Amino acid sequence: MQERAFRFGRARHLVGIAGLPSTQAPETVGVIVLNAGLVHRIGPFRLHVEMTRRLNADGYPTLRFDLSTIGDSAASGESQTRKQQICADVEDAMHLLGEQAACTRFVLIGLCSGSQSAHMVACSDPKVAGAVFLDGYAYRTVGYHLRYYLPRLLDMKRWLLVLSRRRQAPEGSGEPAFTVAPLPQAVVRADFAGMLDRGLKLCLIYSGGISRYFNHARQFRECFGRVVSRPGVFTRFLKEADHTYILTGDRNRLLDNVERWLSDNFPVMTGGSP
Repeated sequence: MQERAFRFGRARHLVGIAGLPSTQAPETVGVIVLNAGLVHRIGPFRLHVEMTRRLNADGYPTLRFDLSTIGDSAASGESQTRKQQICADVEDAMHLLGEQAACTRFVLIGLCSGSQSAHMVACSDPKVAGAVFLDGYAYRTVGYHLRYYLPRLLDMKRWLLVLSRRRQAPEGSGEPAFTVAPLPQAVVRADFAGMLDRGLKLCLIYSGGISRYFNHARQFRECFGRVVSRPGVFTRFLKEADHTYILTGDRNRLLDNVERWLSDNFPVMTGGSP
């Protein structure tokens, strides 16, 4: 496997690291990993580095890169909406990996806001064959509220602790909440259905680190309906993992799931056989 740094894009404003296996199998998908929030291309605690190198060892060409104005990438100088900019940046990334590894189809991987970027591109770009959404769109459901509140309502020790804290806490001491406004639930359901109708394969892996709005594997069906039961969808809830997969065991479980999903849906062909 060889890693190479590239400056690329329509204004040569993007920076990324391509992982190119020593032997390129025909028709192998390229894997592109997008920024998680404002974290640059290495990912939280080097998650994207470990992920791409493991996939390179399996024979997949990869690219981890910084979107415009994040990390080492500059602005393109174009007058665009954020959505147009992200789609154009990913188009540039696919063009680069296509040139370097002869890929014509791609899998996008994104964590948190990176999954929203991947969702945005996967909705419309015909070169996207699959997507891995890590802690992507999710919505509090009736089931979520029952699982969240019932144990707390029955826990007397928790009630006593809450009452004591209210007496001690000064006014205005609440912690600020930083969130990204999600797409409406019906829109995301329709988007997933549209992706599957076009033949995309979807992998949804959520962690216990987003327990403020997702707390059980059943919530995939509660949020998105029967679409998650279709053959092209893989779901997994890693309850013990935190949002950034800082622990080695949690990280390995995540990477095992991503690796297995890719192997099942986009096997690397060697000598004419997967």
